[in-house]
Amino acid sequence: MSLGKEEMNSRKRRKGILARLLRALVFKRETAKIGIYGPPNAGKTTLTNRIIHTFVNEYEDIGEATAIPHETRRAVRRGGLVIDMKTKLLQNLSPNFGLKSKSKSKSRREKAKLKLDVVDTPGLATKIDFHDFMAYGLEEEEAKRRAKEATEGVIEAIKWLDDIDGVVLLMDSTEDPYTQTNIVIIGNMEARGTPIIIAANKVDLPDATPQRIINAFPQHTVISISALKGDNMAELYEEMVRRFK
Repeated sequence: MSLGKEEMNSRKRRKGILARLLRALVFKRETAKIGIYGPPNAGKTTLTNRIIHTFVNEYEDIGEATAIPHETRRAVRRGGLVIDMKTKLLQNLSPNFGLKSKSKSKSRREKAKLKLDVVDTPGLATKIDFHDFMAYGLEEEEAKRRAKEATEGVIEAIKWLDDIDGVVLLMDSTEDPYTQTNIVIIGNMEARGTPIIIAANKVDLPDATPQRIINAFPQHTVISISALKGDNMAELYEEMVRRFK
């Protein structure tokens, strides 16, 4: 008798969680591989650049963020990062960083430290049409080439999930979160047992409504941020340390 789809997904999810637990018990990792995932133009490269600027080198970029979708068409890994909240607290950071005044919260952050490799991944999409690139002024030949590369990038991003310890999943808080792409991404990661933090990005924009994302995915932690302006980044970093360490 064949198993129902729900039971098969449940078994796959349990298998993924068990595999991660075994790896954690047998091979104690010193460095976590964290994937930055999300739909096109959600702000993945902007967030990755900000993490590098904050904890490594303010002049180093992992890639260029533009308005054209699928600008990142190959996964890019930056190793050797350390999220060290104590060091950042000792520096006079801007108010946008998101520090709180409560001493208990400050004490918790002073101990927050995470060694990681960060992977900026291509935007995930269920459909890629070369006409979308032509709308940004690209010639048909160039648009078709980009569409092909973007499709290959989606496949590569999915393959990377086999080697990822945790995911920061970006969503644009100015858009409807109930999309096929978001639902497929969440379902895939849940089935694998991959730890997820959802970052509701672009809260600096006037039409941002991060509460829609919180309501859409109540089973996951949602942090409202602006990767561009730096709003609430301390809260995201602290959650990354807690979930991925």
